[in-house]
Amino acid sequence: MPSAHIDTFAARHLPPPGQQPEYLFELPALKFPQQLNCSTELLDRHVAEGRGARLCLLAEGVRWTYAELLEKANRIANVLVREMGLVPGNRVLLRAPNNPLMVACWFAVMKAGGIAVATMPLLRAKELKPVIDKGEVAFALCDLRLAEELRTAAAQCPVLRETRFFGDASAQGLEAAMARQSPEFVNADTAADDTCLLAFTSGSTGVPKGTLHFHRDVMAVCACWPPHVLRPREDDVFIGSPPLAFTFGLGGLVLFPMSVGASTALLERGSPAQLVEGIARYGATTLFTAPTSYRAMAAQGEALRATALLQCVSAGEVLPAATRALWRQATGIELIDGIGSTEMLHIFISADEAHSRPGATGMPVPGYRACVLDDAGLPVPPGTVGHLAVKGPTGCRYLADERQRSYVRNGWNLTGDAYLMDADGYFFFQARTDDMIVSAGYNIASPEVEEILLQHPKVAECGVIGVPDPERGQIVKAFVVVRAGHAPGAALVKELQDFVKANAAPYKYPRMVEFLDELPRTGTGKLQRFKLHRLG
Repeated sequence: MPSAHIDTFAARHLPPPGQQPEYLFELPALKFPQQLNCSTELLDRHVAEGRGARLCLLAEGVRWTYAELLEKANRIANVLVREMGLVPGNRVLLRAPNNPLMVACWFAVMKAGGIAVATMPLLRAKELKPVIDKGEVAFALCDLRLAEELRTAAAQCPVLRETRFFGDASAQGLEAAMARQSPEFVNADTAADDTCLLAFTSGSTGVPKGTLHFHRDVMAVCACWPPHVLRPREDDVFIGSPPLAFTFGLGGLVLFPMSVGASTALLERGSPAQLVEGIARYGATTLFTAPTSYRAMAAQGEALRATALLQCVSAGEVLPAATRALWRQATGIELIDGIGSTEMLHIFISADEAHSRPGATGMPVPGYRACVLDDAGLPVPPGTVGHLAVKGPTGCRYLADERQRSYVRNGWNLTGDAYLMDADGYFFFQARTDDMIVSAGYNIASPEVEEILLQHPKVAECGVIGVPDPERGQIVKAFVVVRAGHAPGAALVKELQDFVKANAAPYKYPRMVEFLDELPRTGTGKLQRFKLHRLG
């Protein structure tokens, strides 16, 4: 397909075709034209077809229609191209809480033919630097409140040559630049398989992996799970907690509502209490959050029953059967569960309210196929635990990463999850097959936390695992061997926790710390993490 990309970085760093998964386009809705720009389909189309006056984005003091969002995205696209010098294929770092201007910036990058690299607000400079370096990110649009960590990272990243801050009232701010630019913009004539999204996931080693997604992938996830499971309507109001830098949040709070002309209420902070208040204030009908939040919000069941809330989607971590039952009892609403991944872009196994089963994630979403494989890559009988394998219109494309070979095998995407499938075709999660800790919907790599702890002068050795937790699914636990001359105890536990918080996103800190005289290791010195799990 004719690419619009002048900067061919993404195409040059795609995995070779033989290492990519098999793609399926069996649904009629997946028959995409050769040229496709996802902004044209999700935003411009509504205005062109006379729906510009429909409400699109709600937030504190903000009520933007589709036409207003389009105007702002067009102005930002002009800033990117005319003032910052972006050409199609360039990468743009996006950094902000969930707010309307962050959405406008995302669409501006799509319009200009750029590649959006969204980052979570909690990331520190140390975590931003490898993203900027690996993605060769030259431009950034950032909320001024998050400027400090980005400026620290930028000082170490010469490739990042220009940043504009929004929420900046000065003449150098993005808003001032927008005011200088035209509200009209002609979208880049991108190919359906031009990369538009570079999403990073930590992975089990702590080394960030960039996943490349095309314009057609963005539209494919809108054509599979939402119409067949969620069934959104144009008068729905979406709300949720996941950051837009998570593909779970991008889909649930931007792509899916806008695919049907619905609206979204954006919360900069999505704690359980703020979600309950936001649902009532904005008349939200559709909620996206993690099981941790549903457990906490269930105590407000009576208040939630008095709202417009109709549908609740759980993803980001395993949904315990007890949480599903608790939420149904508290609110009368059956949770919609699902599993997705950054590599696959969004949910590929799920079940709607009428077909949910306690403990089951669901069945393959229309457009996807799934099975359970043994270590040799062969299908196992129902009821047997093995490796979850999936394929569909989206799939794993790591950015220049050898780990592509382990994620994709024989055309299947191997998600790193151990599952079993019952005789009816329902899939049941068993465990992660790597050392990833999933806590309250956040992915935390054990080696990354270990590396930070080892930088503390009182730590000789350490090992980090995830342990079960009834509220968060898992929590981070660190086993620490203290250096000679230092005493273990409660004071050191707090010191180590604060040290991790200061050097990484705060959600990664170990909520439990246990001191050992020595760590279990093999004869060659390799940490025997399975023995730490036995210690719990």
